[in-house]
Amino acid sequence: MPSEKIIPGKILYGPDLEVIEGNVCVKDDVIVEVSEEKVDSQNIILPCFINAHTHIGDSVYKDPPLGTYDRFLLKHDLDALVKPPNGLKHRILRRTPEPELVIGMKKTVCDMINTGTCGFADFRESGVPGILALKEALNETNIKTRIFGRPTGDQNEIESVIEEVERLLVNSDGLGISGVNDLDSRMIRSIVSTTKLNKKFFAIHCAEKERKGIEETLELGPDLLVHMNRATEGDLKRTADMDIPIVVCPRSNFLTGAGMAPVAKMFEAGISVAVGTDNVMLNSVNMFEEMQLLSKVFGLEDKHIFRMCTLNGAKALNFVGCGIIEEGYNSNIMILNGNSNNLSHSSDILSSVVRRARPDDILAVIGPGSSPRPTPTSEGRII
Repeated sequence: MPSEKIIPGKILYGPDLEVIEGNVCVKDDVIVEVSEEKVDSQNIILPCFINAHTHIGDSVYKDPPLGTYDRFLLKHDLDALVKPPNGLKHRILRRTPEPELVIGMKKTVCDMINTGTCGFADFRESGVPGILALKEALNETNIKTRIFGRPTGDQNEIESVIEEVERLLVNSDGLGISGVNDLDSRMIRSIVSTTKLNKKFFAIHCAEKERKGIEETLELGPDLLVHMNRATEGDLKRTADMDIPIVVCPRSNFLTGAGMAPVAKMFEAGISVAVGTDNVMLNSVNMFEEMQLLSKVFGLEDKHIFRMCTLNGAKALNFVGCGIIEEGYNSNIMILNGNSNNLSHSSDILSSVVRRARPDDILAVIGPGSSPRPTPTSEGRII
């Protein structure tokens, strides 16, 4: 039986995020009408986030000791934390029983949904078993997902690794490789060729802490780049010419001292930039915090920041029908309490959302994969 909701408030409408006052009409999880009219509501209605780069397998081990908070020393600790096959993260994944891994990932998925995220991409470690564990964690949720697998075999055995890649591609949306510097060049070319023959997605980390490997990475023709912290203007121009989106991970890179992505230069080059929270081991999946860092440290325009965290991520991951509030799009909608102690008296709705909004301002998340929170009425009551 068709279900219909009328949601009143101030709406961040369309790709330009125009703030309009009115109603959003949702029927069967689709936005059927957005009407501009005077309403008696302090709700703020906005599209849900897309978290374009995560590693949620390490949800079982959070906030590891980094040894020191001297940023220069932290730069040398990054490989010890996350580099395959023997970084701290990978050792933890190997020794943790699968049921415990599944529970940890399930909690992180619930955390994403409850903090306003309707879709994410995960670079899944541990081969096919890792992919299947994530799929188990996703049971009974409708959050949009891109699962990018990663081979675990001996890179000197090309035939066996390619056989593993074939199995990975059957069970996932594509491959998510740690970087060209971690694999034999002949091996990675074979992996990419196999991925493209299977018409699957190829994503790769690049230039997180050093520029080495950018040319080789771009020659592979990836569908998605992650980080690119050390990219030059020439690298960015080539990336833009190839129409490859980039995912930046501000909080993660800030914490590890890997370097801050040249986001403003990425925009100037014409690159579509999305945002990810990276390893759960190091950071929560709270996209509000990513927006605040991008605003207060990078000094980017509010509109650019919000698009990075929503529409740009949806486009980068080919999530159809989400990322903006507009007729015909899916109803992946977040409703904030504009009269909360934090958001009341906002003089600029979009700026307040980007610079100060928090998960506790959320009244409801509506649409596929939404949280069980009820829907607020125009008077702010919950139904």
